[in-house]
Amino acid sequence: MSHPASSVPGPATGREFAEFGSMLLRRRVALAGFVLAGICSGGIMLAMTPPSYTATAEVLVFPTGAQDQTNQTSQRQREPLNLDTEAQIARSAVVASRAARTLKVKDPDTLKDQVAVSVPPNSAVLSVSYTARDPVTAAAAAEAFAKAYLSNREATAKQALDAQLKVLAGKLREVDSTLATTVSGLSRLTAGSAARTIAAQRQSLLSKQVYNLTVKYDALKTVAVTPGSVISDARPPASPSQPSPPLYLGSGLFLGLLAGAGAAMVRDRLDTRLRTAADVERLSGLPVLCEGENARELRQLAMAVARHLRDGGELLVRSVSPHTDPEPIADDLRVALTGLAPIWVRTDHAARADAALLVVESHAARSKQLAQAVRQLRRTDTAALGVILLSSPTPLPRGDNRPGLGHRHPTDPTARAS
Repeated sequence: MSHPASSVPGPATGREFAEFGSMLLRRRVALAGFVLAGICSGGIMLAMTPPSYTATAEVLVFPTGAQDQTNQTSQRQREPLNLDTEAQIARSAVVASRAARTLKVKDPDTLKDQVAVSVPPNSAVLSVSYTARDPVTAAAAAEAFAKAYLSNREATAKQALDAQLKVLAGKLREVDSTLATTVSGLSRLTAGSAARTIAAQRQSLLSKQVYNLTVKYDALKTVAVTPGSVISDARPPASPSQPSPPLYLGSGLFLGLLAGAGAAMVRDRLDTRLRTAADVERLSGLPVLCEGENARELRQLAMAVARHLRDGGELLVRSVSPHTDPEPIADDLRVALTGLAPIWVRTDHAARADAALLVVESHAARSKQLAQAVRQLRRTDTAALGVILLSSPTPLPRGDNRPGLGHRHPTDPTARAS
């Protein structure tokens, strides 16, 4: 039976969590079974997954002296080099081909798929990782990729420098030719003329250009290409990186909890049997006034009934399930009510009574039966005081006629208390 949601979010949420926890506690066997199955499934997957090893080589990247890809500095990347671009180059097909030649592997794509390159924040370091089935291969491949990246970076820088030197050499030859032409024409011009003055100025300008181009050419000729260095060699890992026992077992535990909670909810919805006092109070809203064969609780129940019907009246003792006889309980109540109040205890519910007690047999009565009994009492304006919860009947030894609340057969001659 669902409860209406409260307008105040806090208490409603707390009550829902309490009900959910109570439901999981009631279905703890099913929940534990699913959790155990999930952990076992994770363990099986862990055992079936082949191990893989990951080795890492760290490369410190230097400016090569050529035109490098620059990067705007930020909180994450404070180096002027664009290391994100360098990370992509480190796992490119060109670098993979160089590494494949070192490792003597025919297909570079198989290597490329197993390599990963990361950039630690605020550093000029590339972490080159390679994953393989054995630790030695992983270390060798990571080292090969790191050195192949540096080799490719050095070759690329040298190609860029050679291209710049060719451009400068071409410009220098062009300016030298123009300067030679200007010098040869200067001697044929009249001294002090405007044309000679302009030619002299042009000669001076061309001489400066030749000087500047020569300085740049000499500077590029002396540039030392520094691609970087391996600051941490790749070593064979001592333990596999995959599969991860916490990941597999944790995933199995989580899926088991999820499936177990769902199965517990479905099971709780389909199973309407009343087992405990908490079930009765949760589904009916009525208090359980007496539970089992406790004589002390029976006396307290009689005193509570007498306080409610202090002026006397009729008390209906009604069984929720049809196969439970309420007469033995009514007899015990008649004895307990003696001297407390003029109350007539009856079990037939054909006429209206002043108050009623509902008898629920544990594991036998259903929530629908309890709800129907409560509705019938409300239609006759009979106040339901609470519920008497009986344990499931157990067979008595032959000849054993000991009286007990909720355990007497209706044909037992001792079922009527004096």
